[in-house]
Amino acid sequence: MALIVGPKAFDRLFAGIHFDELDGDILFVYAKDEEAAAGVEDNFSLQIQIAASKVLKRQVNIVMVLPKQFVH
Repeated sequence: MALIVGPKAFDRLFAGIHFDELDGDILFVYAKDEEAAAGVEDNFSLQIQIAASKVLKRQVNIVMVLPKQFVH
């Protein structure tokens, strides 16, 4: 992701990100705060979806990025 995003945006948006679980075809991702969650979901969810599908060898159709305060 760092190569796609670039170093400054990666440090700002992806620092402390946590890829938590795959529930059906939904990947839950937790970012450090609301701003980072919105930035990741708005700008990079498609790239995460593609990469996660390849890594997990399973179709990921939705990437749900939430702030860490919503971790269960």
